[in-house]
Amino acid sequence: MSKTRSRARRLALQALYQWQLTGGALEAIEQQFLQEHRDGRADLDYFHDLLHGVPRRLQEIDTGLESAMDRTVEEVDPVERAALRIGAYELLARPDVPYRVAINEAVELAKRFGAENGHRFVNGVLDKCAARLRPDEVARAGGARG
Repeated sequence: MSKTRSRARRLALQALYQWQLTGGALEAIEQQFLQEHRDGRADLDYFHDLLHGVPRRLQEIDTGLESAMDRTVEEVDPVERAALRIGAYELLARPDVPYRVAINEAVELAKRFGAENGHRFVNGVLDKCAARLRPDEVARAGGARG
């Protein structure tokens, strides 16, 4: 697990949070974050992929998340929503990222920035998504983690 990718996910969470709340242009949000984080500590290409990939596949991501939840995506706390969307995007569109890494990273984001125990919700939802989106990988690993 790369520290530069973990930092990219953290920046993407913050940028997607801002996008969710303000509806601002992704390009403007991205430029703001790039100006603030040119220190090489984050994988900026990965940040770009997450920031643009989540909105590009938003309907598909949200539909998949809602099939694993007892509420709509819009009813989820905005921080957990952004973490769920990043995790689901990685499960869906980034086969180079092992499913456990995608889940663990989203859970860590929810722990760090979300509400108390929100990470448990993120974990449960993404476990269900992983079983559906990557059944062979989950089976090889001995089942979804819990």
